[in-house]
Amino acid sequence: MKIKNQIANIITSIRIIGAIVLCFLEPLKTPFFIVFTFCGLSDAVDGFCARKLGIVSEFGSKLDSMADLSFYTVMMVKIFGYLIKNLNYVNWVLLILVLIIRLSAYFVSAFRFKKFASVHSVLNKITGFGVFALPYFTLINPMVFNVYATCVVLVSICGSMSELITYLTKKSI
Repeated sequence: MKIKNQIANIITSIRIIGAIVLCFLEPLKTPFFIVFTFCGLSDAVDGFCARKLGIVSEFGSKLDSMADLSFYTVMMVKIFGYLIKNLNYVNWVLLILVLIIRLSAYFVSAFRFKKFASVHSVLNKITGFGVFALPYFTLINPMVFNVYATCVVLVSICGSMSELITYLTKKSI
């Protein structure tokens, strides 16, 4: 198999390796931000390469979702201490609401369509970028961080609700 046909999957796999490296770095310090930024760039580049080279695949899409899940999970775990100290009550409530809606969407897609589904909608892409930028806002101050976090969570609620409604109303996905 030609390497050209695997370039997007290789880039995506590098994000998984980067997520593992992040596990061993002190959060919100320069080495963390270097690896973190590299992982975020790989997230933007892999899909672009796949589409540009005409090598989009179901495997690549699933690998991308797995890489995103591992990357964002590690990121949230690493900045959790900052979140506990600085995220306000309203944002915690909104975040729990997002999780409930998102899990509901996953369960509905699993029940109705017998498969895991995650729509790459514009709102979900904006949410992904917003979550990615979250650690950089820790460098400013807690008030700005909370305003930014509120915006991200509100967009995420809209994207999650849209996805849930799609799974509830569409005949197929």
